[in-house]
Amino acid sequence: MQTFDATLPRSRPLPISLVLLVALAVHVPLLTMKLPLKSYDTNFHIFFASHYAQHWFDPWNAKWYAGFSQTTYPPLAQQWIALVSRVVGLDAGYMIVQLAAILLLAVGVYRFSRLWVDQRAASLAALASVFLGSESFLVYSAGQLSTTTAAPLYLNALPYFFLWIRSADWRAFLKGSALTVAAAAVHHATLLFGSVLFALPVVALALMRRPEGAPAPAAGAVARIAAAIALVGGGIALVLLPFWIALYHYPVTQTPIPHPSRANYILNPEWGVNYFLIPYGALILALPFILLRGSSVARLRPLLLGFWIAFLLGLGGTTFAGRFVLGRAFEVLTMERFSYWATLLALPFIGLLAEELLARFRLAGAVFLSAAACLSCAMAVSWSTYHPADAGNFNVRSVALWLNRDGHDHYRYLTLGFGNQISRLAVETDAGSVDGEWNSGRMLPELTRYGVGALTSAKYFGDGGIESLRAMLRHADRYGLRWVFCRDAYYEPLLAFVGFRKVDSLENGTIGIWAKDDVPPATPLASPQIPPDWQALLWGTLPLLSSIMAILLLFIPERRHTPEPATEPRATDEDLVTGRLVS
Repeated sequence: MQTFDATLPRSRPLPISLVLLVALAVHVPLLTMKLPLKSYDTNFHIFFASHYAQHWFDPWNAKWYAGFSQTTYPPLAQQWIALVSRVVGLDAGYMIVQLAAILLLAVGVYRFSRLWVDQRAASLAALASVFLGSESFLVYSAGQLSTTTAAPLYLNALPYFFLWIRSADWRAFLKGSALTVAAAAVHHATLLFGSVLFALPVVALALMRRPEGAPAPAAGAVARIAAAIALVGGGIALVLLPFWIALYHYPVTQTPIPHPSRANYILNPEWGVNYFLIPYGALILALPFILLRGSSVARLRPLLLGFWIAFLLGLGGTTFAGRFVLGRAFEVLTMERFSYWATLLALPFIGLLAEELLARFRLAGAVFLSAAACLSCAMAVSWSTYHPADAGNFNVRSVALWLNRDGHDHYRYLTLGFGNQISRLAVETDAGSVDGEWNSGRMLPELTRYGVGALTSAKYFGDGGIESLRAMLRHADRYGLRWVFCRDAYYEPLLAFVGFRKVDSLENGTIGIWAKDDVPPATPLASPQIPPDWQALLWGTLPLLSSIMAILLLFIPERRHTPEPATEPRATDEDLVTGRLVS
């Protein structure tokens, strides 16, 4: 069965080099302006990278939560930032790593789409990835570097596994395995959830009958699938061994923290716009085509199923699907990542739709598609301006300078009303805090008991947030917590009530400095979470080596194959073995 309208004239595919040039033209200026610094999580990743830059083989970070282990978060993206930062600095290092992920996405979407559609449609899908609303939303508003880096690696790995299943090509197996292990070293949530949504449709496709009616060797294919799962799983277990040990001994059992991506978007239209309309953009108009074409073409049905599951999960609490499928994980995960994965799974369909519109309407179709793509990208890029992620992009340098002088960094501090700027402050000061932004790494009972995110935004978490803040302030002596930097007058009565007094101010009086007398200097807390030396050594070597190995393996020459006669516009096994791109 054909995957396109055979009556329409066909054109040549776009060169992948042209797609990459478009990606550079669109995103390099935006990254050069450092727009991601206004996003929610960018400074979080830069903070982790700053620790690796200074303490590569010591994952114990004393700057947050009176000490926490960075083995609780896969390190590869932050480690690459740390390496690049030695030449260009942390901010520019972040932008370079993010740009590399954007370029990898275009290539990955092309190669993944070639499993399902012809070269023309696949090249159009790759071009669409440059303007994808969900990609720009995660890059410029959410700042989810690990998500936008891991997904392209999986997309590039899956065609190799398709070949391994179909033709037992050991070269393809090595390359797919290396890319998958590197992707796992970037992000754990994409490994545990996203990779399954991408992999299962590809496995189903590999087990389907060939177009000419010859069945794939079922027994051998199943054995190769099992071997891939076992060997790749072993590689991931080894590379991330300290992460799995930390997760086993200290599972996430804290009180769930509310997040708007789990809201009902119909009852909360503000979050519906933020987590549905902005990420999907003009792709919403293509939903009927995706459902009709995916259900009518047998070859595309596995892809449609993966898309539909990710789409439903990305709707958060709007449907019961999230709670039913994910269970307690629904209370821990943020759902915008599922919308991102859904849009990636939709791109082969978008390539088909664009191909047919261009063939039928030519210039008018090109104008419509260009306008829709540019509008989707522009909405997502500008969204952080109209809907700021947090407290605003104010300068924390004066606070850092104050903490770094006169022995003030001998005590721990807390910020109130700083939003996600607490990560930027942690980068610029040597002092430690009892607060932070990595919820899974914290162990202090004052934080895990009340369902509060960061104490700096405690009032937005209701009674639990204020109770958590009050408990922390009352135990200031225990943690050497002497300084509180308050940028929100709402908290001042509570500070006065628990014994703090205002001693200074910064930034023209907008930031008050509160202190508590007789608090002893901060001392390191004994914690069973501190990784032993052998884990620190593994953490500083294996993740980075996995990415270097993936890069080197891609240079292995491909085995020559005799092309299969193709009776429909699809990728032949030879195309995928060679990783052939249009040039």
